[in-house]
Amino acid sequence: DSLSATIYDLLIKIYPTKSVEDFEIQRKAATVKFVGSGLSVDIVPVIEDAARPGYGWQYDIHDGSKIQTCASCQIQFVRDRKNQDGDFRTLVRMAKKWRNYAEVKPLKSFAIELIMAHVLATQGKAGSIEQRFRNFLLYIAQAGLKEQISFPENTAPFGSFSDPVVILDPVYSLNNVTSRISETERKEIVAAAQDAWETANFASLENDNGVWKELFGPGFKVED
Repeated sequence: DSLSATIYDLLIKIYPTKSVEDFEIQRKAATVKFVGSGLSVDIVPVIEDAARPGYGWQYDIHDGSKIQTCASCQIQFVRDRKNQDGDFRTLVRMAKKWRNYAEVKPLKSFAIELIMAHVLATQGKAGSIEQRFRNFLLYIAQAGLKEQISFPENTAPFGSFSDPVVILDPVYSLNNVTSRISETERKEIVAAAQDAWETANFASLENDNGVWKELFGPGFKVED
């Protein structure tokens, strides 16, 4: 709780023009919501592991459990995908915009990046941005987030997980990034993705750009 309070105080100091309601303290992160742009940024506190440079411990403020991770390594993982695919960043932003508007809160930002990276690895980067975003939604809807996702960067030792959704942290294979997603939440995410895919598919078939606002909100801008 003291760590959460410290983060809260620091955020208020860093963003003095933002109201208190714009901050949300979660189990492992603090979310800063920028109302004007609709952007949400997760801030994750990590306690440095002196024995392993670059790595640190991430604590759960509710049960006190901890996992090891490497923030800079995770950033590099995402950067590598951006370098591989010029549309990766745009696709991730679209996915996060959909997540926020649909209020699919259990699906965290890093999990979205990892799912998008998995879709890139398995389906490639061919097709329009609209098609590829539909592929992202369709993957979630069809696979149901029931298959374990891992990456070439994952190395031993590997963890054994019984969680409803398992996406390995690409920089630490003993960490399941989605361990907090319950079975009920998994079903909610899958149902939301199915609904979104149907809407996006209809928008494409009818060539109706306005329908996309049903996914991203009335403020979403589309090209004429």
